This record gives sequence, structure tokens and C-alpha cells, in this order.
Amino acid sequence: MSQGHARWETFIPTRTIQRACLHYLRHVDLVLLGVRGSTPAPGPGFVRYGGHTSCVAVVPTGATAPTLLLDAGTGIGSLGLLLGQEPFRGSILLSHLHWDHVQGLPFCRAVDRDDSRVDLHVPVQDGVSARDLLARMLSPPSFPIEPEGLLGRWRFLGTPDGTVSLEGFEVTAAEIEHKGGRTMGFRVADAAGSFAYLPDHAPARGVSAQTRALVEGVDVLLHDAQFTEDERSLAGDYGHATVQDAVALADDAGVGRLVLFHHSPVRTDAQLDRITDGVSARVPLLTAREGMRIPVCRAG
Repeated sequence: MSQGHARWETFIPTRTIQRACLHYLRHVDLVLLGVRGSTPAPGPGFVRYGGHTSCVAVVPTGATAPTLLLDAGTGIGSLGLLLGQEPFRGSILLSHLHWDHVQGLPFCRAVDRDDSRVDLHVPVQDGVSARDLLARMLSPPSFPIEPEGLLGRWRFLGTPDGTVSLEGFEVTAAEIEHKGGRTMGFRVADAAGSFAYLPDHAPARGVSAQTRALVEGVDVLLHDAQFTEDERSLAGDYGHATVQDAVALADDAGVGRLVLFHHSPVRTDAQLDRITDGVSARVPLLTAREGMRIPVCRAG
């Protein structure tokens, strides 16, 4: 896929998961709009896995369009391919405010139009409101407009505490280990299944009871896997996970499937093809690709 045109591909689950999905008749779909971390990765070496930064669209059971987005990196620009000519109407949960998770917001036509409706949930911190935190990036001299310059009906809200009902899902938020500001992980569930999203996470710094509860027994875990074991010192410097860290957490928590996410912007397609070589895991592994569509449903 090119940087501007995602090629949607459906992940084909195992027969056990297929049977479970048939049992529920319908299921939630995760559409991976951006799977990179830190900065976009353009160029011919990054075509198959994609170069856009973090954004996941969540399509509810029985629906055709997403109502929930996780992060708003440059991948959010492809949202219109899912919506056609329709606006986005729903909620966006930001895991944290690093550039690679927010920089797509003012460049997505589906959210920046008169008939859109967006509740943007921001991890508030230091006594600063959600709107004012966003404005540190989205205002002159860093950017031409302020948050109020986004078209449509926007609400700038703090990340909900604990477990709440959001866009028809049961959403649980908890603070997780990362560097450079408050960072949240999310567990999202409905009647058919559950998934957790921890795109920037440093398990080597410790896994709290709240973090463990986010991932325990989920059907799908999307987790930071930016570094390899040979790069562990860099993972520590920047507050990220290695592939082995992600596998160890998933195995320990008994998750159904681990999706390796938030790829290094310098890791080529050829290198990502081999990212799990030599990795021992009980949990089935999937390396995230931009445009991938993953069903979420219980395996039993």
C-alpha cells in the first residue's frame, strides 16, 4: 500500500475463532489505519506493512462504519476510505499526547467537516484541561489553527476513569508505564469479545495490577513491539517494549492473540517479516500491517 492509499486486507482467523465468530453471527472488527511508532516511514522499503503512525478504527458488531478510534496518528487520514462520503460520528481515545498519536487530527477530512461529531478523550494531567493540552500542539506558532478551528461538533474531554459505556462498548482505561507524560491503555469489550490496546508501554518498568487487569484474558491484544531484544537499551531509554516483553505479558495474561504493533520507523518490510524469528510464544502472534482487518470474538 502507498502512504496515501491503504490496501485493506482481512486477517483470516483460525478455524476455532471462525467457529466462535459464527456462533455470535457478528463481531467487532479492528481496522489498522496506522501501525508505526515515533514518526511516519515513507519509502519503498515500508510499503507492505505501511508507514503511517498509530490509529485503529473499531467497527461495532453489526455495523459497517467505525464509531470509536484509538489514537489519531497519521493513519487517521485513511478513515475516509471506511466511511465513503459520510462524516465520522463517534469518539476518539488518545493513549497519550506524543506527536505520533495526535498529528493526524487536523489532516483527516472525515473528522474535520461541518457535519462531523467527535468526542476527543485526552489523558489530562498537571491540572491542565483536555482542550489546553491539545492546544500545546494545535496552535500558533506550531500550527495555523487552534482546537476550535476544527470543523464539526467537537468536545474535548478527559479520559474516562475506570470502566464506562462509550459508543456501545464497555471501555476500561488505566494508566500504564511509558515515558514523557501520562499514558493510558484501554480494554474494550462487547457481548462478542474483548481486546486491549497498549501501543506505548514499558513492561520492564513493572506491570501494575490495573495494567494486568486491562489485558487479562482478552481475545486480542495490540501491544507495543517497537524494539527487538538486541535493542533493549533503546527500549529502556524511550519507555517502550521489546517483542519479547510483549510476548511475555501476553503469555502470562492468557490472551487469545497478540498483535505486534507500533513498529520502529526504521524497520523495513524485510526486517518485519523476520521480527518473530527465534521468539518462543504460547500465544498466536500476528505482526500488524496497515489496512489489516481483525475480527474480535471469543475462541470458545
